[in-house]
Amino acid sequence: MTTPVLSPAPGLPRLGQQLLPVLYQHRLVATGQLHRMLTPHTRRPVYLRRVLQELRGLGLVECTVRRAGKLGGPELLWFVTPRGAEIVEASREVTARAYRISPETAASQLQEHTLAVVESGLAFTTWARTYRDECGPLDWEPELVHRVRDGENRVGDDALLIPDAVLRYTRVTPNGRRLLTYFLEIDRATMQVGRLGRKLTSYARYATYVPAPPPGHRATARAAGREAWRDRYPAVPRLLIVLTGASETVLRRRTEDLRALADADARVRLTPQLAVGITTLEQLVSHGPFAPVVTPLLGDPTPTDVLLAPQAA
Repeated sequence: MTTPVLSPAPGLPRLGQQLLPVLYQHRLVATGQLHRMLTPHTRRPVYLRRVLQELRGLGLVECTVRRAGKLGGPELLWFVTPRGAEIVEASREVTARAYRISPETAASQLQEHTLAVVESGLAFTTWARTYRDECGPLDWEPELVHRVRDGENRVGDDALLIPDAVLRYTRVTPNGRRLLTYFLEIDRATMQVGRLGRKLTSYARYATYVPAPPPGHRATARAAGREAWRDRYPAVPRLLIVLTGASETVLRRRTEDLRALADADARVRLTPQLAVGITTLEQLVSHGPFAPVVTPLLGDPTPTDVLLAPQAA
């Protein structure tokens, strides 16, 4: 017997149809984040909460309580159930992912990192409305895999690059539209700075990585010497490291340490194709990506914006 193609539950409101792919793609999202994403025109998320409970009653989403809310009180975090995931995948609205968040994972210590990734993407979405640019709730994807080295059965940090998210943003100016792509790396000051420095090497390697042809195959004229990123992006994505989870003093020292590590790494220093900047989540949220809130990884530390171009004098 063939499995029937699933479709959204009858009578599901439009907001419910928007919520399912957002929760599927971003895995775990707080009620307040969903409010700013999907219903920013309302003062309070009363209708949003009602629709979430309706989805929960249909067995399409579930929730857990945040381990440590910003205001010290409880906060609900939402994720899709297996049935909700099947409905999203059947709609083909977003890229299907093998990953499934379980109730145990949703309640684990991974909460804060997952929410910080969402908050970083949401900062771009929120400010895009102010700038009249384009960046919606589905315009960043978490943990997309990129190969950075050839060889069979090669796994782990040495062969794969997995950014916390890949974000696409369309900047609209009087001179036209500009498509920007970012690798987002979220650092909550829980990882040794040296480990984050080694990940910078992987980003530099990806910027110049040319895949070898499969064994027994000869590279075509088109593929010979062609970097892997060209099959996925119009240009090498800029890398934005977003620091959070510690005091301003600690994050400032972390920025200085990362700049020192990058300056000592020949691969990073000699890969001009990769533009890298460091900011804090607080600055990104408060002032926006096109304010001077980004410290370049290399060279002059004068703050610039996410375009990582020198500010005009």
